[in-house]
Amino acid sequence: MNTITSKLFGVAITLSLCTGVTQQALAHGYVSMPESRSLLCNKGINTGCGAVQYEPQSVEGVKGFPTAGPVDGVLASGGNSRFPELNQQSATRWSKVTLHPGNNTFVWTLTARHKTTSWRYFITKQGWDSSKPLSRGAFELTPFCQINGNENLPGSSVSHSCVVPAGHTGYHVILAVWDIADTGNAFYQAIDTNIVR
Repeated sequence: MNTITSKLFGVAITLSLCTGVTQQALAHGYVSMPESRSLLCNKGINTGCGAVQYEPQSVEGVKGFPTAGPVDGVLASGGNSRFPELNQQSATRWSKVTLHPGNNTFVWTLTARHKTTSWRYFITKQGWDSSKPLSRGAFELTPFCQINGNENLPGSSVSHSCVVPAGHTGYHVILAVWDIADTGNAFYQAIDTNIVR
C-alpha cells in the first residue's frame, strides 16, 4: 500500500468512527409535551442540570422498570451516571407543567428512531413524599397508560392519548418509559406536573 493510499485509509477509518460517535450523541428521544424535566433543562427553565441540558434525548438506561431497570434513587436519570442532577428531588427543585385529570396528549420527539416494544407512563401515588429521591415506593407500579409498539419503527414524533387518573392533585411526577425492542435499554423521562381539577 503506498503512502497516499495508507493516509486516505486512515482518514476514512477516523471519519467512520467519528460519524458513529456523532450519531450516538444525537440519539434518541424525549417527551416534548408535556415538557419533561430534561427538556426544561435544555430550554433553561430548569437550571443546575449538568450535561442533560445539552442532551435531553439521551436519558437511556437498562429496561425492565419496575421489576428491573434503574435502581431506586436514580429513576429520573434512568440510572445513567452522566445525568445525576436529574435525580435531585424536592417539592421546589423542578419547574412544573400543569395537567388536568382525564385525557391528555403525550408527545415524544425522537432524534433517532428505534424499533419499539412499548411506551409506558407511571405516576406517583397521591400523598408521595416529594422531598425524597424517586423510588418504586413513590409510584403506582401499574402504568396508567401503555401503548404497544409491536416492534415497529416509529416516526420522528409520536403522540399518545392517555387518561391521567382521577384522584391525583398537586405535584406529581410522571415517569415516561420508551422500551426499545432490539436492545436491552429504554429511555426514561421524568415529567414534573401540577395536576389541577
